[in-house]
Amino acid sequence: MDYRLEFPVEKMCQVLGVSRSGYYRWYQRLKNVERPEDIDLDGLIEDSFETSRRTYGSPRIWHDLAKQGIRVSRATVGRRMRRKGLRSPKRKKRWISTTDSAHDLPVAQNILGRNFEADRPATKWVSDITYFEIDRQWHYLTIVLDLADRAIVSWVISDEMTAETTTVAALQQAVANRKPQEELIFHSDRGSQYSCGNFREELASVGATQSMSRKGNCWDNAVAESFFKTIKTECIDRHEFHSPHHAWCLIFDYIEGWYNTNRIHTTLKGLTVRQAYALKTKHLN
Repeated sequence: MDYRLEFPVEKMCQVLGVSRSGYYRWYQRLKNVERPEDIDLDGLIEDSFETSRRTYGSPRIWHDLAKQGIRVSRATVGRRMRRKGLRSPKRKKRWISTTDSAHDLPVAQNILGRNFEADRPATKWVSDITYFEIDRQWHYLTIVLDLADRAIVSWVISDEMTAETTTVAALQQAVANRKPQEELIFHSDRGSQYSCGNFREELASVGATQSMSRKGNCWDNAVAESFFKTIKTECIDRHEFHSPHHAWCLIFDYIEGWYNTNRIHTTLKGLTVRQAYALKTKHLN
């Protein structure tokens, strides 16, 4: 449509209070914008889905298209994905607890208080332990996640549930990867691996304040729980691990080669971990 044909340009500019040069700049940009019918939207949606390792649902694909300058509604993306049978993987349900809270060890107060936002990296970390199978044997994945940019700052795989091979090892790796700030809050559940003397001593050595969820309340550590749901849905449940080395390679590829680098996070308003970190540290440099 040629918007110049309805009324004289000079009259429109006078009524709208804009300059003629400004109008012509706007009109030139309008002509250069691709119309939705000129775009292979289905092809772009498929490309985004494949690039995401076939894990993105419509919200993340919508964010991905927006980054490419494609203006389309989320509903349209969802409708076209359903029509083409493009679906993000579903989580397999299992009911095994890795939290041993039946102990007489010290329990810290819930200082975090479900405040899952952080202005700077290395000021709020959350941690948790989950399980998965390797050649029909249970193994355990311990992670430390930074709430500022949702980065997994450390992760360890072990074949036992001792604090030394789970929480202590993960904390040491996290400190080596990202130096904590003086006011670091470290939040977890009440498991014995987080309550034992070895872990509390390690935490005290870096000057961190310990925080723990209330008993039986998974929502107090919802971000760590959400990550485990994500990695199991998008990685662990999609593979059959034949050895610890095989599991380590695939989990390394997922966390370091995808989650921490290129995966779009809706919590981060469509940014990746890498982009969120750059944004959070920009004013610090």
